[in-house]
Amino acid sequence: MSVAVRAPAAVPARTVRLRATAADYLSLTKPRIIALLELCALAAMVMAARGWPGTGLVLATMVGGALAAGGANTINQWFDRDIDAVMTRTCSRAIPDGRIDPLRALTFGVGLSALAFLVLTVFADLLAAVLAMSALLFYVFVYTMYLKRTSMQNIVIGGAAGAVPPLVGWAAVTGRLDLTALFLFAIVFYWTPPHFWALALLVRGDYQRAGVPMLPVVAGERHTRSQIVLYTVILVVVTLLPMLAHSFGAVYLAGAAGLDAVFLTLALRLWTAPATRSAALLFHYSLLYLALLFAVAALDRVIGG
Repeated sequence: MSVAVRAPAAVPARTVRLRATAADYLSLTKPRIIALLELCALAAMVMAARGWPGTGLVLATMVGGALAAGGANTINQWFDRDIDAVMTRTCSRAIPDGRIDPLRALTFGVGLSALAFLVLTVFADLLAAVLAMSALLFYVFVYTMYLKRTSMQNIVIGGAAGAVPPLVGWAAVTGRLDLTALFLFAIVFYWTPPHFWALALLVRGDYQRAGVPMLPVVAGERHTRSQIVLYTVILVVVTLLPMLAHSFGAVYLAGAAGLDAVFLTLALRLWTAPATRSAALLFHYSLLYLALLFAVAALDRVIGG
């Protein structure tokens, strides 16, 4: 006796379209970038509390922070749709590809931003909300709408926006900022140029076609590599400064020293033996570096009590 096997039901076309649209709107927020920012904010919360700061507060801060970063990234994509359309790396994004109307994207971004302020103010802390909105406004109006298209120092100055999440996490727990929180800001601030310039070396042609004055386009690859080494040296010094203020202990010192040594080695390798592989290796390691550095710092504060 044979048993009939029922074929799986086909997914309705409407459902497929809704899923595709939802995925496109999610892509506007750049979720992979948000993940690293959220990790830094969470680690800062653990550092500030010297332990787990409470699930409710963590959820509120993470949701609010993600909404703020997503809103900023969405507005960034709305404004940059003209240059995104001519860059190979970004031409398939939802707005330049025509899958999402620009006005709807802008409305979505503004809506996320407003919701972020509401969530952080009501469920976390007003200072955290103000800091998140300040970063958003700086990223949109100073970096996206001005610096990115006018200055080869765009990512150096504009990187301040991406360095704010640790401050948001710290303020959500303590209601204030102190020297340790400012050290965390400085670490992300000086990490940003070597991280981003390594990527810029890889996609220099895209920026050149779009007329974006990124450092490799304006000053050349050799100068960019030298600046990567310079900012990496500054970053190493900045990561060790908290030890002078007794913000962290031996666990952080050991972790930071090891991570810094690898970062500096990769930067020097890119300088002495320039190659696409060297730039790619430095770029990908820099992502791991920041995540591990903040995790080690949080572990140090918890162990140190």
